[in-house]
Amino acid sequence: MKLLRLKAEQLRQFRAPVEIKDLEPGINLFTGPNESGKSTLVRAIRAAFFERHKSSSVDDLQPWGDSAAVPTVELDFEWQGQSWRLVKSFLKKKRCDLTVDGAPYSGDDAEEQLSGLLGYEFAGKGASKQQHWGIPGLLWVEQGTGQEIQAPVEHAGQHLKAALGDNLGEVTSSTGDELTNRVTAERAKLLTSTGKPTGNYGKAIEEADTLQAEFDALQERIQQYRQQVDRLGQLREEQSQAEKERLWESYRKQAKEAEARLNEVASWQKEQDQDLQAFQSCQTSIQATLDLLAGFQGQQQDLQRRLQEKEAAEQQQANLEARKPASEAALEEAKRAHEAARKALKLAQQHQQRADLVRELEGIEGELVNDKSKLERTKALHAALLENRQKQQSSQIDPQTIQRLKDVVSELDRLAIRQDAVATRLEFDLTDDHSVTLDGKSQAGKSEHLLIEPGEVAIKGVGTLRVLPGGEDVAEIARAKQSLTDEQEHLLSRLRVTSLAEAEERLKQLQALEQVIQQDESVLKELAPEGLEALSDQLQLKQARQDALAPQIQALPEPDEDSPSPSRAEAQLESAAEALAGAQEVNQTLKSELLLAEQALKRARQEWDRLSNDLQAADRKQREKQAGEQLAELRANESRLSDQLEQREAQINDANPEALELDVKRLTQSADAEEKTEESRRVELIQLQARLESAGAEGLEEQSAELAAELDRAARRKRELERRANALDLLLTRLTAHRLELTRQLQAPLQKHLNHYLRLLFPEAALNVDENLIPEVLVRQGLGGEERGLFNELSFGAREQMALISRLAYADLLQEAHKPTLIILDDALVHSDAERLKAMKRVLYDAAQRHQILLFTCHPENWRDLGVAAREVEGLRF
Repeated sequence: MKLLRLKAEQLRQFRAPVEIKDLEPGINLFTGPNESGKSTLVRAIRAAFFERHKSSSVDDLQPWGDSAAVPTVELDFEWQGQSWRLVKSFLKKKRCDLTVDGAPYSGDDAEEQLSGLLGYEFAGKGASKQQHWGIPGLLWVEQGTGQEIQAPVEHAGQHLKAALGDNLGEVTSSTGDELTNRVTAERAKLLTSTGKPTGNYGKAIEEADTLQAEFDALQERIQQYRQQVDRLGQLREEQSQAEKERLWESYRKQAKEAEARLNEVASWQKEQDQDLQAFQSCQTSIQATLDLLAGFQGQQQDLQRRLQEKEAAEQQQANLEARKPASEAALEEAKRAHEAARKALKLAQQHQQRADLVRELEGIEGELVNDKSKLERTKALHAALLENRQKQQSSQIDPQTIQRLKDVVSELDRLAIRQDAVATRLEFDLTDDHSVTLDGKSQAGKSEHLLIEPGEVAIKGVGTLRVLPGGEDVAEIARAKQSLTDEQEHLLSRLRVTSLAEAEERLKQLQALEQVIQQDESVLKELAPEGLEALSDQLQLKQARQDALAPQIQALPEPDEDSPSPSRAEAQLESAAEALAGAQEVNQTLKSELLLAEQALKRARQEWDRLSNDLQAADRKQREKQAGEQLAELRANESRLSDQLEQREAQINDANPEALELDVKRLTQSADAEEKTEESRRVELIQLQARLESAGAEGLEEQSAELAAELDRAARRKRELERRANALDLLLTRLTAHRLELTRQLQAPLQKHLNHYLRLLFPEAALNVDENLIPEVLVRQGLGGEERGLFNELSFGAREQMALISRLAYADLLQEAHKPTLIILDDALVHSDAERLKAMKRVLYDAAQRHQILLFTCHPENWRDLGVAAREVEGLRF
C-alpha cells in the first residue's frame, strides 16, 4: 500500500486546507515544533479510516470555537495496481465516498471496504477505540505509546494469525488442549501454579509436619525428664555437703574479727586528727607572736620615717604658697586680653555682615531685572500656548481612522487589480464598413473592454450576444469592492474630508501643531517650572527683600582701613582663649597642689603624733616581754605534738585499715553468696522434684509409642500424594514443552523477520515471542555470557526500540501474506541515546525498502542522516 496524497480541511488547527502530495514509497519525514500540526495530520489519517462518518463522537476534530466547521479528509493511495480515493466529512456534513479504479462506493459500504482491506473494525457506538484498530493500530504509533506492544498485538491478533496461516489456530484449539486442561486441573488439586503444595497434598504435608513436630517435642520432653532425674541426685549430694561445711558461718565470724580491728584503727585515726588540729593551732599562734614582736621593732623605725615625711610636707606647702601671687597676676592679664579680642571679633563680624548685605542687595537688584524680563516672556508664551491648544482642539482627527481609510483604499486598489485579472476581456477588430453596439454604445475599429457585469453586443443583421462574466470570484470581488466603497465613504464622512490626501494633510498639520505646543510647553516649563503664579510671587518676594535690606545696612557700622578681617579676629580670639585657658589651668593646678600639700601635712603630723604617743605608753615594755615568753612556750608544745603525730601515723600504717575494710566487705559478701546459693539449691530441688512427679504421672513413653504410629501413617500418605503430584507436574511440563516447540515452528517466519532487524541493533541477539506473537524475552550476549531480559523489565528506551522492531517484523509478515502495510510513527524513539538512535535509523532505512513510512518529529536534528529530505509542517499550509 502506497499513500499518494493527504488533504485536511477545517480539522483541528487546520481551518484552511493543508495538503501533502508526492509522498515517497519509502520514508517520508515531517518536522515541526510542538503544536505545529504533526499530530493533527496523524489524527486526520486515523479519522479517515477508523471513525464512522455518521459518528457524533468526533468533536475533537472540530476547530476550536468553530461549531459550524465541517472536518474533511481526502486520501489517495495505491494497492495491488489499483487507485483508491477516499473523501470523508464529519459532523455538519456527514459523508463518505470511496472510489476504487473508478468503481464508486459510499456511506457504510465504503467504510466496510476500507476495514476489510486494512484489517480493523468500527466501534458499535461512539468514537473508535484501541480495541477496534486491528493491524493499523499495531503499525500506526501514536505519540508517547511507542513502548506499548502487548495490547496492539492482542487487538490485531486474529489478523496476524491469518497471515501465519491456519496452523497456529489448530495448535491453539487442538484436541491436545483437552488433555492439557485435564492434567492442569488434576495438578491444580495438588500443586499451585508456582509448584507449591495445595489441596489434599498440602494437608498431608501439614499433618505429617505437625505430627513430626509433636513427636520431636515429646522426645525432647523425655530427654529433659531423664536429665532432670540426674540433676535431682546431684542437688541432693551438694545440699548434704553444704550442711556439713556451713561455710557462711565461718565467713561471718572472720568478717566480725576484721571489723573489730578496723574500729580500733578508726579510734587511732580520730586521736591523730585531734592532735593534728592542735599542732596547726600552735603553729598559727607562733606566727601571730612573731608578727607582734616584729611590730614592736618596726614602730621605732616608723616614727623616724613619719618625722621625715612631716618635714617634707611643710617644705612643699611653703614652696607652693610662694608661687601663688605670680599665677594670679598672669590669670588677670589673660582675662583682659581675651575680652579685648572678643570685642574686636564682634566688630569684625558686624563689618562682614554689612558687606554681605550690600552684596546681597546688589545681587537682588540684578535678579529683579532678569526676573521681570522672564515674567514678561512667560506671559507672552503662555498666551500663545493657550491659543495653539484651542486650535488643536478644533482640528482633532483620529489617526486610527485615517489608517483604516488607507487600508480600505489599498484594498480597493488590490480588488481593482484582481477585478481586471478575472473580468471578461472583450476585444473588437472590425472592418471600416462594419460596427456593433456594446450596451447601446457603437463600437468600430479596434477596441478592448473589461466586463465585470453582464453586457449585450448587438450586431446589425445578426442579432444580440449576451456576455455573462463567469465564476464566483467576479461576483465576490464586486461585492467586496462595493462593501469597501461604502466603508470608504463612511470614513471620509466621519473624518469630515473629501479624500485620503486631505485627511493626511490635516493629520500632518495637527502633528506640526502638536510639535509647536510641545516645544512651547518645554520652554514654559524651563522658564517657570512651578508656574506663572509662582514666578510672579518669587518676584514680589525679592522686591520685599530689597526693601528690607536698606535699613539693616544703615544699622551696621561702616568699616575703616584698620579694621581686621573676621578670620584674623577669630584667630586672635582663639589665641587669647588658649592663653586664658592655659593661665586658668596653671592657677587651678597650683590651687589643687596647695590643697593636697595642706592635707598631706595634716596627715603626716597626725601619724607622727600617734606613733610618738604609742612609743611613750607605760605598758609597752611589759607586753613586749610577755610576747617573748609566750613564743618559747609555743615552740616547746609544737615539738611535742610533732613527735606524737609521727609515732601514731606509723602505728596506723602498720595496721593497714584499707586492707581491713576490704576483708570485711569480701567476707560478708562471701557469706551472703553461700547462703544465697544454698537457698537457690533448696528451691530448685523442691521444684525439680515436683516436675518429676508430674512427668511420671503423664506416661511419656506410652505417648511416644502412639505418636510414632500416627507419624508413620501420615508419612506414607504424604509420599503417596507427592509421587502423584510429581507425575502430574512432569506430564504437564512435557505437554507444554511439546506445544511450545510446535508453536515456535509455526512462529518461524515472524522470528526470522525479528532476528533480521535485531541483528542491525544487537549482533547475536534474539527476541522471543509467546504463542500469541507478543515479544516476551530479549536474549543477548553480555560480559558474563548470555543475558535474558523480560520485555516488561527492559528500560523505557529499550522497550520502545524492541516494540518498533516487532512492528516492522509484523509488517514484513503481513506483506508476505499479501496484506497492505503503512507505517506511521509520531515522535518515535525520543528516549533513545545517540548510539542506539543511530542503529535504529539503520533499521528504519532497511524497512523502508519494503514499506512506506510516515515519520513525524519535533527534533529534526536527530534525523538529518536518515537519507531523506525533511518537510516542514508549517510549509504545508495553503
